Amino acid sequence: MPDHPHTACWFYERFDMNIRKIHHVAYRCKNAKETALWYQKYLDMDLVLSIAENEVPSTKAPDPYMHIFLNAGSGNILAFFEIPSLDEMGRDPNTPDWVQHLAFEVDTMDDLLGAKARLEADGIDVVGVTDHAIFQSIYFYDPNGHRLELAVNTDTPLMMQKLDEVKWDMIEEWDKTKKAPEHARWMHDGSYADLK
Repeated sequence: MPDHPHTACWFYERFDMNIRKIHHVAYRCKNAKETALWYQKYLDMDLVLSIAENEVPSTKAPDPYMHIFLNAGSGNILAFFEIPSLDEMGRDPNTPDWVQHLAFEVDTMDDLLGAKARLEADGIDVVGVTDHAIFQSIYFYDPNGHRLELAVNTDTPLMMQKLDEVKWDMIEEWDKTKKAPEHARWMHDGSYADLK
């Protein structure tokens, strides 16, 4: 039995499967070529593979598509589908646009600020730098309307220890009240300087 009643999803029997990493994450795009060039220009992601079919292999649906794969670093792949035969792509109207996003980690604050400057120089709106205590980030949209985030870690071992200690207590309280627990208020009230 795990140390904590919530550790490792204690309520069901586990089986031995080792997920190594996310193989790829796929989204829809308006134009595959424009998307590939945009990600290369602004996020230094090279096109590594293009696949095109007139029939979907898994469903056999007759939907011609272009499927592109971009190198997101460290073995991570970001993929897109262009599907011209379907209605114009949209988004879930019941989900705020700040919720669904892709976040990419960069090495340094200089990298973050350099990306912000490059985007803004070409007229792309950027929100931030936003202080999340354990990381700093900027937000912007790609040509398809997908919200993106670039983040640089600014955490300390003590910060992460404090967050680890309360993670399940926070979820339990949230599950009962649906109000933000105060266990890690230091992340938002500016007092995290004490944990550096």
